Amino acid sequence: MAQSTANNMVKKLIRIDVSSDTVCPWCCVGKRNLDNAIASSRIHYDFKVVWHPFFLDPSAPTEGVPKKDFYKSKFGSRADQLHSRMTEVFKNVGLEYNMSGLTGNSMDSHRLIHLAGQQDLGKQHDLVEELFLGYFTQAKYIGDRQFLVECANKVGVEGAAEFLQDPDNGKKEVYEEIKKYSANIGGVPLYKINGKQQLSGAQPPEVFLRAFSVAAADST
Repeated sequence: MAQSTANNMVKKLIRIDVSSDTVCPWCCVGKRNLDNAIASSRIHYDFKVVWHPFFLDPSAPTEGVPKKDFYKSKFGSRADQLHSRMTEVFKNVGLEYNMSGLTGNSMDSHRLIHLAGQQDLGKQHDLVEELFLGYFTQAKYIGDRQFLVECANKVGVEGAAEFLQDPDNGKKEVYEEIKKYSANIGGVPLYKINGKQQLSGAQPPEVFLRAFSVAAADST
């Protein structure tokens, strides 16, 4: 019996380059929406997702400061309103937003994401998920080496502890990626699809789906 035309079709490859910071709540929400869009369209496309670094606050202290204090100093009287807003946004994607714990410099997390990408892009994608969940829902500190290594171990990234021990490992590569992918953007998340389309912000799944369709049509 002849196979159906659909079964004989070669799926189009959709490459998605994501500029993101691990301490950006909208990046976490955007990933959830992106993952939903990818899951519902794998029958049509193959995907290659690559994560690139961005620093919301390059001068953030490495020792970490309480999140609540940081947001109050940054946003003043708007901090409580923003917290309520993010709590609702996270709830809508099935997550509980947690404002406890510390925030601070995210360089080590980006170095680790780079290491994961050198090993396997699937592991990199899964690592980003673990980092987001830990930081935004479990009050983990993004600069805590133990937390970072635990995330790496969960997704099968090898040599994370040894890699992070030397603060210079991966740092040059992080800055090179920022220069290449994120130097001229004002905020994150930012998604580049097949190097042509550009989406910014935590777009809903249907926006990603439309972008995938356009990207596939452009590649014919």
